Amino acid sequence: MKKDLKFDFTVDKAIKTVYITREFDAELALVWDAFTKPEILDQWVAPKPWSSRTKYMNFEVGGKRFYAMVSPEGLERWAVQEYTSITPKTNFKMYNTFADKDENRELPGSDWDHTFSEENGITKVNIAIFNESLERLEKMIEMGFSEGFKMSIDNLEKVLETLSQK
Repeated sequence: MKKDLKFDFTVDKAIKTVYITREFDAELALVWDAFTKPEILDQWVAPKPWSSRTKYMNFEVGGKRFYAMVSPEGLERWAVQEYTSITPKTNFKMYNTFADKDENRELPGSDWDHTFSEENGITKVNIAIFNESLERLEKMIEMGFSEGFKMSIDNLEKVLETLSQK
């Protein structure tokens, strides 16, 4: 894996949006799969020592992923992701909100826009996360979203390296 890959994480409170850009030394199809297949998502999406457990996922417009981040002690933090737009291998959008174990949503949520591109074997992922309220954005940051997301992306890099060798 190359060590000079781009990683930007910017918070713009004025427009309640987080912008993330990350490059991976992996083919676009593999990175796309890592973001859209539950068996791969569950390997990287939670910051260690937490783990991710998908209860169900239907990756299509109008489909949902319902999953929990699980602490080593068994504490579950559930979320629902509803897919609002999918352009295979280049973009997908989803609405994300916390929920309880019975899928009752905790509003407000956030809109995520993922864009994928590849150049010279390097895949770039751009993510814009628009929050419905400044309070939700601030709660995300307060809960350690920045640190947790960076840890998850490090997990993803390791997963991609392993999958690339298969």
